[in-house]
Amino acid sequence: MRIGTPKEIKDNENRVGMTPAVAATLAQAGHEVTVERGAGSGCGFSDADYEAAGARVSDAAGAWASELVIKIKEPLETEYPYLTGQIVFTYFHLSGVSRSLTEALLDSRTTAVAYETVEDQQRRLPLLAPMSAVAGNMASIIGSYYLAKFNHGRGMLLGEVLGKQYGKAIVVGDGVVGRHAAKVAGSMGTRVVIFGRHPERAEELRRLAPNIEYALSSEDNLLQHMPDTDLLVGAALIRGARVPHIVSEAMVRRMPEGSVIVDVSIDQGGCVATSRPTSHSDPVYSEHGVTHYCVTNMPGAYPRTSTFALTEATLPYAVRIADAGVEALLADPGLAKGINTYKGYVTCEAVAEALALTARYRTLDSIEH
Repeated sequence: MRIGTPKEIKDNENRVGMTPAVAATLAQAGHEVTVERGAGSGCGFSDADYEAAGARVSDAAGAWASELVIKIKEPLETEYPYLTGQIVFTYFHLSGVSRSLTEALLDSRTTAVAYETVEDQQRRLPLLAPMSAVAGNMASIIGSYYLAKFNHGRGMLLGEVLGKQYGKAIVVGDGVVGRHAAKVAGSMGTRVVIFGRHPERAEELRRLAPNIEYALSSEDNLLQHMPDTDLLVGAALIRGARVPHIVSEAMVRRMPEGSVIVDVSIDQGGCVATSRPTSHSDPVYSEHGVTHYCVTNMPGAYPRTSTFALTEATLPYAVRIADAGVEALLADPGLAKGINTYKGYVTCEAVAEALALTARYRTLDSIEH
């Protein structure tokens, strides 16, 4: 199979969909691998590294002219003309992006395989987990940074000083992002309250650090905690779907002047009513006196770590797709969950509902293969 990896063009996105080691694995299996010139430079991989691994280095058009395209982020508008019905394996987050991308995928009959909706045998999300972990780790660190007075923050350092705890962080969501954010904030020595809908996880989460509390996610509970919250981390997730606004504008109004919101769930629309997408070049804005950080590709800030963690997870799936094509996707129920568009139809119901494209929705087994 012809396999290509283009250079990412999203703002300050320095991750790459294929490391030289991944390229070598695929090339040694007999596949033709093409990497766009400079694609790995942000991670410290040179074009020569890819050539030594058996890949061909080309321009963007050459990388996209492949049967399987392996990326990191969703195609941007300038990349739509490259969509020609191939398999594109990347993070799409279609429910949280503009409808135009989904329509471009449908019109080009592209098979969009979304990392974030692939499932394993335990119904976990193995390709979303690595970047969720990175973003969760980042959330508490970035939140603490923007609490600094020179960043127009409240001036509260999250952490322990001479045995006394300072600051309070609340985490909305008890999945991978929430656990990592809570663990980092708790390790700093600040008080952490993690809100979730899975009480059976409470004991496990409390064991992350002695200063972590668990609370059932409800409007009343959240409202009660807002007036003294320094940092709020949005970590909610609904598989493939747009995330509802768990934190209302009224709740944001109750937060202290100079407090900070880091909405990690912004890729899926954001779980805070006042959130809107930002970029690494322009990461924050203030709403009701609260700093909002809503960067849609947070792990891109640490591209080397993120690329290694992600490609380790994606490689086995990439090998299967390269070896058997669409048949590999259709034969594995968990991998088939990753297919969001196929042969001109939306095949993920949550995406169809979020983007009002139910007329173009079909189940995979109802489409002639």
